[in-house]
Amino acid sequence: MLLMRAFRGFVFLFVVIAGVLFGSAGTLYDGRAWAMLAVFFGCAGAITVWLWFRDRALLERRVKAAPGSEPDPMQNVVQGLAGFVFLAIFAASGFDRRFGWSQVPAAVSLAGDSMIAIGFLIVFLTFRENTFTASTIEIAEGQHVIDTGPYAIVRHPMYAGALIMIAGIPLALGSWWALIPAALIVPVIVWRLTREEVYLAANLAGYCDYQGRVRYRLAPLLW
Repeated sequence: MLLMRAFRGFVFLFVVIAGVLFGSAGTLYDGRAWAMLAVFFGCAGAITVWLWFRDRALLERRVKAAPGSEPDPMQNVVQGLAGFVFLAIFAASGFDRRFGWSQVPAAVSLAGDSMIAIGFLIVFLTFRENTFTASTIEIAEGQHVIDTGPYAIVRHPMYAGALIMIAGIPLALGSWWALIPAALIVPVIVWRLTREEVYLAANLAGYCDYQGRVRYRLAPLLW
């Protein structure tokens, strides 16, 4: 059942992230960590519920992904690297909490929680605009170029939202050191989206014209 698979994936992700975070911290008594988890999984859960009621086809595309499911073997490597670096953010934050390396003001952590929410909002707007936003790089039956909503601003709004969210996680957790693995995820995402663009330009009608209309990939006026 689709809803059950989505729920299992949701719980699995929570257990893994919480396990890495609190295991490396050596304690469950961390208010910033619980606040970050509440914002992160609250937003993720809200999007999942919205997809269940409004776009189950997209929910199906999102939950069917598994390790090794990419048609392009190199993208499986990219996905593996992204997952490893993503978890490293929580591990670094946890060790930072354990050994007290960083002194981050509470206001910065609140700003980090806000960045997580803003990142998820951009992801939601992307999902609402494009039902073909699968977890794997492929062309679905009936897929066409989307150039409205956030796609009128940058060509990869979901990745842009993800990067804002990821940048907010170390701040929300009160760790300057965790910004290092957070920064490392940028080249991984750039690698993925550049290969994705080559695939889309070769296989999705009208994508080359869209590239000409929307110049920027991730950040307006930058790249």
